[in-house]
Amino acid sequence: MPLPPDRLDAIARTVHEALRGWAAAHGQHDIPAWDDAPDWMHASTRESVLHALENGGADGRSQHEQWLAQKRADGWRHGPVKDAGKKTHPLMIPWENLPDWERRKDTLINALARALA
Repeated sequence: MPLPPDRLDAIARTVHEALRGWAAAHGQHDIPAWDDAPDWMHASTRESVLHALENGGADGRSQHEQWLAQKRADGWRHGPVKDAGKKTHPLMIPWENLPDWERRKDTLINALARALA
């Protein structure tokens, strides 16, 4: 049964804020609070939550691959810094090349989405 939009938004907000805290704990301070985040960031988090819920056996690798496909479809590419205007992101790399904290973040997305659903 599909999630009602308000429930999806509540889960996405919670996942976003948890990931913002996770990123800050690992030195990444460029993720705004949900209320200050741009629409594209909200949409990205919603898509990640839906991926986790629709693919019950999905792991962190699958979550990263979903994110990569989503970013590419939106015109993003690999770049040395995250720049929304230029649509570049340094983490647009294969799963194997991600730092450990980023791989664990992708796993965290799945766990949080499933726990909150």
